[in-house]
Amino acid sequence: MEGRRGLTPLCFAAAVLCVSIVSLVSLGDCQATTTPTPLTPCSAFRNCDTCVPHARCLWCFANNTCSEYPVRWFLPPASMCPLSQARWGLCWLNFEALIIALAVLGGSILISIAVCCCCCCCKKRPRGLDRDDERFTRKREEIKQRSEERKVDRKARHDEIRKKYGLMSDSDHPYSKFENE
Repeated sequence: MEGRRGLTPLCFAAAVLCVSIVSLVSLGDCQATTTPTPLTPCSAFRNCDTCVPHARCLWCFANNTCSEYPVRWFLPPASMCPLSQARWGLCWLNFEALIIALAVLGGSILISIAVCCCCCCCKKRPRGLDRDDERFTRKREEIKQRSEERKVDRKARHDEIRKKYGLMSDSDHPYSKFENE
């Protein structure tokens, strides 16, 4: 279903847009200064509060170290730091809780998109007769009406033929009352 997969490109596009805006703003700053400031290595940070504000750094409570975030993997490997002890972005939020929260949020968004799509589809098709049913009913009535007209014409022709050959019991025929008795 396209609704489930549509969220990932949307998030990717939003991330690219944010990164491009930040890079344009920082590009203007970089052109104004002539000497770039050197980045402090993550290992120089000694506590969680100074480590996690940097997006490239990951704090591990298991060994109280700040290390470079492994960009090759989405999640840091267990050999580096257990997920329950790893902190990135905020000191009070571990990776397990972050993954669960993002999964619940993503699932909620997908379910709400699916419900909205279903509601839109159901509203599009009314519960009563729709246009196709009305057209079918109208055509059926027209066919019935033409059939009745043909039936009346056929009866009139048959009556004329019966009258022509004297097969029709005519009420104005002088001997008709004697034939019926």
